[in-house]
Amino acid sequence: MSESAYDERTALIVVDVQNDFADPKGSLYVPGGEAVVPILNAEIERALAAGARIIYTRDWHPPTTPHFKKEGGIWPVHCVRDSWGADFHPALRVKGSVVSKGDGGEDGYSGFSARDPRSGVTQPTALAGLLDATGITQLVVGGLATDYCVRATVLDALERHYPVRVLRAAVRAVDLKPGDGARALDEMAQAGAVLV
Repeated sequence: MSESAYDERTALIVVDVQNDFADPKGSLYVPGGEAVVPILNAEIERALAAGARIIYTRDWHPPTTPHFKKEGGIWPVHCVRDSWGADFHPALRVKGSVVSKGDGGEDGYSGFSARDPRSGVTQPTALAGLLDATGITQLVVGGLATDYCVRATVLDALERHYPVRVLRAAVRAVDLKPGDGARALDEMAQAGAVLV
């Protein structure tokens, strides 16, 4: 992206670039996840130079949650708060606000909301309030994983009428089913996101 793509009304949303996803030793490693770090670091520098905001989302789960396979969910234990796995990748430049999700044991796919896996009740995170308070009108999104947290964050942003650009080079997919990542990109584009 060119520097002109960012301004003071833009937020770069860096989704879940945490050790459990972005490090091969992580419990839920996204293949190639570490490759997004230098790309996002370059975007962070461009955004900061243009006066844009940077907001980082992170999974911040309790040790026990129905989100995890051991308690009926579909995922291995990952991103348990205050653990190595929940830390941002050490090479990632962290220069902005951090929004935690799933910290009450919910499914925390979207940066905007978390859903109780038993009751289905959805509650907002702090992200929308941060965007509103700072006058943000458009978003740029990258991070992990394309087919889960990036997808959910982008679709929620579009529902909230934010123009969204997705950094194709700065996302990677879990691909539980082959092609999930490509399908997620198509879904985001069909919903109105611009893939750059």
